[in-house]
Amino acid sequence: MNKYDSQLHQQLIDWDKQYVWHPFTAMLDYNRCEPLIIEQGEGSYLIDMEGNRYLDGISSLWVNVHGHCRPELNAALIEQINQIAHSTLLGLANVPSIKLAKKLVEITPPGLHKVFYSDAGATAVEIALKIAFQYWQQKDAGQYRQKTKFISLVEAYHGDTIGSVSVGGMDLYHQIFRPLLFNGFYAPTPYCYRCPCGQSQDNCARECLQHLEKVMEEHHQEIAAMIIEPLVQGAAGMIVAPSGYLRRVRELCDKYQILIIADEVAVGFGRTGRLFACEHEQVAPDLMCVAKGITGGYLPLAATLTTDEVYNAFLGEPWENKTFFHGHTYTGNPLGCAVALANLNLIEKNDLIGSLQPKVALLEEGLTKFHELVHVGDIRQKGLMVGLELVQDRETRQPYSPQERIGHRVILEARRRGLILRPLGDVLVLMPILSMSLDELEQVLSITYASIKQVTEGRPGSGE
Repeated sequence: MNKYDSQLHQQLIDWDKQYVWHPFTAMLDYNRCEPLIIEQGEGSYLIDMEGNRYLDGISSLWVNVHGHCRPELNAALIEQINQIAHSTLLGLANVPSIKLAKKLVEITPPGLHKVFYSDAGATAVEIALKIAFQYWQQKDAGQYRQKTKFISLVEAYHGDTIGSVSVGGMDLYHQIFRPLLFNGFYAPTPYCYRCPCGQSQDNCARECLQHLEKVMEEHHQEIAAMIIEPLVQGAAGMIVAPSGYLRRVRELCDKYQILIIADEVAVGFGRTGRLFACEHEQVAPDLMCVAKGITGGYLPLAATLTTDEVYNAFLGEPWENKTFFHGHTYTGNPLGCAVALANLNLIEKNDLIGSLQPKVALLEEGLTKFHELVHVGDIRQKGLMVGLELVQDRETRQPYSPQERIGHRVILEARRRGLILRPLGDVLVLMPILSMSLDELEQVLSITYASIKQVTEGRPGSGE
């Protein structure tokens, strides 16, 4: 470990405040406090410049799979960088991108046979939208050119490019950009704790699906694709879809001749307890977006997979202009692809997916204790994805006022106790590194429980 240098630490704090604009961060508030500067990582821990260790309870924004500074992944990067760091994929190929594409086709749901690379979840979604749009323009000599719009769920989050924001539904993030966006259709989210259709939790999914089918029935001739986060709407607050909902969405898309885009950026690579969330309900999408965990948390890389049916609509002589004119400078970057291959090999070698089941069970059992906290309104879990919705009054489900910043205060308390979390408003997110030990997961639960209790006890409705 590096020797602590207090002068350098203070200099970096000053430079951070002077030069860095942090994403999804209220900078006026951020600059009032001393930033936490991470210098190292080791296994399930992040380590700051002073040597303080923190359990990484959000997998460094949902990406880390095998822990920080994993020797096998480090070695894969070193081996590849000694070969070549980058070569364009425009009209050329490289070894790691070919091997990774083959591997992705082998492990993803059946029928996805073509891989288009990019560098982030949002760009993977942007590509899927453009492919779906162009597919219908070129299919059967353009007989379906009126299919130019998309349908998504209210409270959807698919990234921050203009296209991905256009199919997003979170006013907090997206409303200000509405004049820039293309129009589409929205269906209600099966947010059963606060059902948008006013139904009980048992009836929420059925009613939401009826609304979805009504939109499809009335507008299917205009709709190119439906995009959905399978099973869990992450940024919306870990909203878990009821059992069977995803399967029914697939059936409706088939019925009304609408492509389905599975945005597995957040839920893929083991987060839900299966390698991909679609596997839970045996759903094979027409397009699938993956990113985040694809490199084990090492490098930016993403992929959009699709079927031969979709791909074949782009085949033609150069002068026919059926080509998909889209790409990125670092598309198929050899370093990213090499470490992604090493990541997938580790998942298989260590039977990571099999090892998750005791961890999922531990979380499920441990979360029952949180019902004792009267300001925990709802507990949502799918695999190792957890959302704890904090409310001012559990009986009425009344939320806290935004000015109280309860979620933010809880994560600061957790930080003081040695755990890094990040809230989505007043929903606390637990997204532990998949390789965390059972003991470490118990620490995550214990610190989270104590932090919620410390911040919320003594408030109206707490019973104290």
